[in-house]
Amino acid sequence: MGSLPSDAKRKLVTKQKASTDPEFGKKPEERTPEEHIRYGMINLDKPSGPTSHEVVSWVKNIFDLRKVGQGGTLDPKVTGVLPIALEESTKIARAFLLAGKEYVCIMRLHDEVKKSKLESVLKELTTEIYQRPPVKSAVKRELRTRTIYYIKPLEIDGRDVLFKVGCEAGTYIRKLCADIGEIIGSGAHMLELRRTKSGPFEGEKSVTLHDVKDAYAFYKEEGTDKYLRETILPVESAIDFLPKVMVRDSAVDALCHGADLAVPGISKLDADIDQKDLVAIFTLKDELIGLGRAKMDTKEMLIEDNGIAINTRRVLMKPGTYPKMWKMPG
Repeated sequence: MGSLPSDAKRKLVTKQKASTDPEFGKKPEERTPEEHIRYGMINLDKPSGPTSHEVVSWVKNIFDLRKVGQGGTLDPKVTGVLPIALEESTKIARAFLLAGKEYVCIMRLHDEVKKSKLESVLKELTTEIYQRPPVKSAVKRELRTRTIYYIKPLEIDGRDVLFKVGCEAGTYIRKLCADIGEIIGSGAHMLELRRTKSGPFEGEKSVTLHDVKDAYAFYKEEGTDKYLRETILPVESAIDFLPKVMVRDSAVDALCHGADLAVPGISKLDADIDQKDLVAIFTLKDELIGLGRAKMDTKEMLIEDNGIAINTRRVLMKPGTYPKMWKMPG
């Protein structure tokens, strides 16, 4: 079976050894409870019934936050993994569009179909497919392509087929079921759907809204953040699927002000960065500074002594977290 983009194994290589000053910044696990919330992500198990926007609103009210977002809308009746971004983490929520999703679906065929024929059609659809969003959707109904990374039938009971599918974000599984039925010639429709993966977030490790509310209540009433840290994940864990660059302390504050990353500021980097890749920029304490687009590949970053390696696009870390070690041009 194939894999999602977020399943890629990544390895760091060293460009230049560097140390980090313990006086500035802090490891993600050392953040205060309030900081942990503001720079947190929740791997939420969405129940059937409410819309994704309603779930987001409930989480926002629980923590009394100004901003809460989600990494991929689910229809009201669909259950499963709904990544929730809290406060500062909302700035990187769109990165989940690159991670891929996994669903388990029950599809009903409109006629009896041989297992071999069904498997043949599923194999045929494991590729780049064309889809037009349904009438009731939040995007324009324009024909577009989406990649199906894998489809695996898990169980067949008469005309009902339980299957697992890994796909690009924005793939409509209801439409995929209809396409399968059309190709087979029997017709088909979706009965039930559950999202089991969204990037690095897995259904087996998800938490419920009750878990979230209880964890926060326990923190506010008892003063312990143990359950809060079990329920909310640091934002860094949400983007492990992206190639990473780790920078020297001297480069951090300039990046926090929106500056691009120059080659001399790099200490470590992913072994497999290509030009135009979306890259996560980290401190040497494993804190996420922000996201950027690579202007060089890994080989160029390792060889070159100067030049802009990454165009900074999104910044999470606040200026002043690390000391200013840069000068304004001119």
